[in-house]
Amino acid sequence: MGTTKTEEFTIKDNKIASYAKALAHPARVAILKLLIKKQACICGDIVDELPLSQSTVSQHLKELKEAGLIKGDIEGKKVCYCIDEKEWEMAKTYLSSFFDEYISKSKCC
Repeated sequence: MGTTKTEEFTIKDNKIASYAKALAHPARVAILKLLIKKQACICGDIVDELPLSQSTVSQHLKELKEAGLIKGDIEGKKVCYCIDEKEWEMAKTYLSSFFDEYISKSKCC
């Protein structure tokens, strides 16, 4: 498999791509919506709220955590997850500025 050459792009571009990848599955969007709705760390309830197996939810949580959008703390045998507020604000800023770069001129195909 070839290299991705991510080092050839800016840190900001790599972060935007990381956020986009994390948001690229409806299950991950649903997990984020659940965390936003609860406005608190959730321990174990995530599987009960989604039509997915524990292992599938765990994989999606891993992707979200790798992107930095969520953080998790271990409490005994459970891992509690919540929105990482600092990274969430950065994602919001980066994604907004990315979309704001386009100015419609209505002369495109």
